[in-house]
Amino acid sequence: MTMGSPRPNRAPLALRLVAVLGVVLLVLPLVGLVVRAPWRDMVDTIRTPEVTDALRVSLISSTGALLVCLFFGVPLAYVLARVEFPGRALVRSLVLVPMVLPPVVGGVALLLAFGPRGVLGDELDALGITLPFTTAATVVAASYVALPFLVLALEAGFASVDQRHEEVAATLGGSPWYVFRTVTLPIVRPALISGATLAWARALGEFGATITFAGSIAGVTQTMPLAVYQVLPVSPDAALTLSIVLLVISTTIIVSLRARWLTPLRDRLTT
Repeated sequence: MTMGSPRPNRAPLALRLVAVLGVVLLVLPLVGLVVRAPWRDMVDTIRTPEVTDALRVSLISSTGALLVCLFFGVPLAYVLARVEFPGRALVRSLVLVPMVLPPVVGGVALLLAFGPRGVLGDELDALGITLPFTTAATVVAASYVALPFLVLALEAGFASVDQRHEEVAATLGGSPWYVFRTVTLPIVRPALISGATLAWARALGEFGATITFAGSIAGVTQTMPLAVYQVLPVSPDAALTLSIVLLVISTTIIVSLRARWLTPLRDRLTT
């Protein structure tokens, strides 16, 4: 064994057994989902109106939420990582609150902010804008819960950038915007991709805030998680099919992030 190489960690047998039970606790429900899924009728079930409408609304809401998160999240993450200002710690805490806030509470908060009797209700009504129980409401609800995931990942990326690269570009005559666009963003691209992917996945799986703020109107606001909940008693095959679709998407995202971002990040931290 060479000097400085890590020694093998021999965990106690009790810890290993408990770890195995923990894996079983997490994996067994997924196994049950896969085993009970209607694989033979999967294609036909996906073509049913309940499933296709839910898929369409989910893609609209999650993609729209991703665009909103990128528009607000990139500047917000940069400011939190680079700009010193009074109350920055408080602002950072408030930005992360939706991650731990019960989603239903988030939906109620959105109603009280953007609903007819909300804080901005009169202003939105004067502009002819109605948000609650519309497809746009699903985008707002998904954005609210997904934005912190992008900000958290991207803020860490901005904070880890060696600013000497930016200083060199600035001394060569680059404007702040040019330096940000051509130097900083390419450096933090892995963090941006991972944060955006996590935000999109979180938006795709949003339930509580959506059902409270947007409702569950088939073809309008009923996303895949809402459809699973609503059709399970009457059409278990449709509910299982939607669940399998969500499971495949979630697994793909985790595996890709693990290979392309999480593992390289771990390697950099240990070198």
